[in-house]
Amino acid sequence: MGRRGRPRAFDRTVALHRAMEVFWQRGYEGASMTDLTTAMGIASPSLYAAFGSKEKLFREAVSRYNEVEGRVPQQALHDSPTARAGVAALLRHHARAYVDPARPTGCLVALAATTISAENEPVRRFLADCRQADVADLARRLDRGVEDGDVPAGTDTAAVAEFFHAVALGMAVRARDGASDRTLRAIAEAALASWDQVLATARG
Repeated sequence: MGRRGRPRAFDRTVALHRAMEVFWQRGYEGASMTDLTTAMGIASPSLYAAFGSKEKLFREAVSRYNEVEGRVPQQALHDSPTARAGVAALLRHHARAYVDPARPTGCLVALAATTISAENEPVRRFLADCRQADVADLARRLDRGVEDGDVPAGTDTAAVAEFFHAVALGMAVRARDGASDRTLRAIAEAALASWDQVLATARG
């Protein structure tokens, strides 16, 4: 009797990236196991052996999304000379990236679980926590602006961060709706034009 062949090896990083794209396009609940295994080029037993469960796979996929898609805008936010320049770089990046034809539209973290059934509440909460972390990161950059003197002292940086994060979320939704890069750029520039008023409101 012949020996069984060894299971075919697969590149875990490549498989994870493909899973990320499926979740990005279809959302958490919309991505079936068949969708995932087909894209990843593996069978269900291999998926479970490598990642544990669909939820664990999703959490890893979000982590990879943040590493791959989030690195450039985060660097732009934090490396720009002023808080306003950092927020501008962030929103302008999103205006391009959210409609890049080489990848799914919008933002995985913004769109993957906006509506979700009760049994997947931990996934909804996980993504809400991810978005809250983004707000906190924006607030930290604004706090640095206060320290540097380019954001007025007494500004409620958390409120300003919420506003510009909401703009970014809206851009992601509009991108998924089919908005053009021109439309997204107009949204970004309109939000940036209101910078002084937003900061003034957040002080009052």
